[in-house]
Amino acid sequence: MANMSKIVLVGTGMVGATFAYRLVATGIASELVLIDVDRNRAEGEMMDLNHALPFERTCRISVGDYSAAKDAGLVVITAGAAQKPGETRLDLVGRNVAIFRQIIPEIVKYAPDCMFLIASNPVDIMTYIVLKLSGFPRNRVIGSGTVLDTSRFRYMLGDYYKVDSRSVHAYILGEHGDSEVPVWSTANIAGVSLEDYSHLLDKPYSQQDMDNIFEEVRTAAYKIIERKKATYYAIGSGLVRLVESILRDQDTVYSVSSLLTGQYGIEDICLSLPAVLGRDGVGRIIEIPLDEKEVEGLRRSATVLKDLASKVL
Repeated sequence: MANMSKIVLVGTGMVGATFAYRLVATGIASELVLIDVDRNRAEGEMMDLNHALPFERTCRISVGDYSAAKDAGLVVITAGAAQKPGETRLDLVGRNVAIFRQIIPEIVKYAPDCMFLIASNPVDIMTYIVLKLSGFPRNRVIGSGTVLDTSRFRYMLGDYYKVDSRSVHAYILGEHGDSEVPVWSTANIAGVSLEDYSHLLDKPYSQQDMDNIFEEVRTAAYKIIERKKATYYAIGSGLVRLVESILRDQDTVYSVSSLLTGQYGIEDICLSLPAVLGRDGVGRIIEIPLDEKEVEGLRRSATVLKDLASKVL
């Protein structure tokens, strides 16, 4: 029987460490086990996190090998090669698949009832790889998908329209990468379409401005990596929200990556659609109304990912 409040983190690089720090601050986990091929790095993070506990919530934080994952309810994987300046997420696939072939069988051996949450890039392919290597049902293998892209999208739209980004309801779907799809047809602010909201502000609606915002979203990671070598604050925060929705059975809708089974005519590949996330993992996948161009974009994204998956499996 899995202990859902015991979380294992595989990979204590910048993303993993940021996630761990945010997780401890929320108090939603009773135990956090850190695993890394660089044990010294993992031990350093453990020490630093433990020294923060007097300011935070109670949590048992330890370092271990894969056997320490025993009975874990949730395994978060951020391990893998880092994306280099000028390198796409898909360029990482060969190196990270080799790493996952070592990690996943070990986790399954010690935590056969766990749920996987994957953040390593290219996240859609890595989610699909975990699904195949683990043999787990689709609801228990979740990729962070376009949660980060959607967050960037909402922030930038909020900045453009001068409203709190939490009042913006818009999605980036498909691949977490260059073929991702902005969903303009249902994007809104407090239920008002972006075009109508522009009119409320007595300003013309500019699709060119919207396209520029999407381009900023699509290329954000490249620009951040060019400046500071990695992105980790936003994805670390996003991962904690996903964990919270699972552990607290919140049934929150997030654009996570999971195995599709015919949605929009797409199957046998992992990519992001809005999905209800709760104690059982990925629940209902929501097929929101999309226009023809958006559906075509999703199918094109699926084709890109399927082609790559066929080369590494």
